[in-house]
Amino acid sequence: MQSAEDGPGGEPAASAFPVHRRFTTRWADNDVYGHLNNVVYYEFFDSAVNGWLIDATGVDIRDLPAIGVVAETSCRYLRQISFPGDVSVGLALARLGTSSVVYQLGVFAYDGSELDPRPRAVGRFVHVYVDALTRRPVPVPEPVRSALAALEQGHQ
Repeated sequence: MQSAEDGPGGEPAASAFPVHRRFTTRWADNDVYGHLNNVVYYEFFDSAVNGWLIDATGVDIRDLPAIGVVAETSCRYLRQISFPGDVSVGLALARLGTSSVVYQLGVFAYDGSELDPRPRAVGRFVHVYVDALTRRPVPVPEPVRSALAALEQGHQ
């Protein structure tokens, strides 16, 4: 994946993310200032990562003996988004460790049917895999590791 410095203003373009997941904004997503509330971006991140994991692994990740818990998230807001509209959340692998995964995410807005390549927000999302019962760190499960290897190669 291109680094964040590769785009104008140090921002990754939509094409830098091998996976995109589309979401539709809702009336309730807007805050009193007329743009999406910051918590909505984190909902997009969580849904994009976990939805992709389910699709890419072909299993219900909730049934694995190890589960990914969110250890860290961050978001840098660049341009506002408001209801109504569709967004695409770009997903890329930033780092794969023994028991953790760091994703890079980008939120992009649609202008009609065209995706604006400039990010509205960029984020970081860290999963640490733990045993489903003991909650102690364990290696990333094989189905997840295989899906991440494909993502790292730029495949969905």
